Amino acid sequence: MSTVDPRTKILNAASALFLEGGGAALSVRAISSRAGLSTIGIYKYFQGKQGILDALYIEGFNYVRDAMCVLADDERASKAQVLASCLGYLNVGEQHEAHYRLIFGEADAGYAPSEEAIAARDTAFAKLVRVAGSYLDNSASSSECRQLALDIWAIVHGYVSISHHVALTHNKNPDWKRMALRVVVNQLDAAKQSA
Repeated sequence: MSTVDPRTKILNAASALFLEGGGAALSVRAISSRAGLSTIGIYKYFQGKQGILDALYIEGFNYVRDAMCVLADDERASKAQVLASCLGYLNVGEQHEAHYRLIFGEADAGYAPSEEAIAARDTAFAKLVRVAGSYLDNSASSSECRQLALDIWAIVHGYVSISHHVALTHNKNPDWKRMALRVVVNQLDAAKQSA
């Protein structure tokens, strides 16, 4: 029988509370109660609420970064690989909703990501730029690669955000991910034609 380590219990509790009430629901007392630990236990593993939010933020962007890991370092992306990374991103938004909502702006107004958290964010976006940019031919400029990455991000982020919207939770189209990927294909085709 495996037991969940206290750090994971704390992060799971914080994720659940965040989904229930946003950043305002996160207090050390509420997290410790949900995790079944003392408040001292929270401070043993994290530096309070800020440390917990940083850990969730870093985990969230690490999930996004991992979804983008579809290429070897010197490999050019095929359309299928770009779509695989986009599907991975969509899955992150669905399977790690609390993390996703935190990293994309539904955080507590008093939360400011640490340098380590910002580095995790930048690394994840750099992966997306690498995947999207490598789909274009070698003559594409870095600004064209970055623009394609931003376009793809806007598409997949938009679909994830819509899927999270309260008004749609009971009427969500079961094919929302397929719809998002179809729009990404259109964007990839347009980018190839204009490159």
